[in-house]
Amino acid sequence: MNEWVIVGIVALVIFLLVGAKKLPELARSLGKSSSEFKKGMSEGASDPAEAGTSDDVEKRTEGRAQTSE
Repeated sequence: MNEWVIVGIVALVIFLLVGAKKLPELARSLGKSSSEFKKGMSEGASDPAEAGTSDDVEKRTEGRAQTSE
């Protein structure tokens, strides 16, 4: 019960700060951001050559620098 009161208060504060006219625009941009994030995550996971830690990227970069000298 207390959780619903907190959720209601947060929703009311957001409604008052953003305004009723801008809520659909805010929801639309949030949806686009979410879909772009999911798209980026799926593209990154599907490319195993590009996937890896930052250490792997640094090692590959150092190897390229040494071979080009």
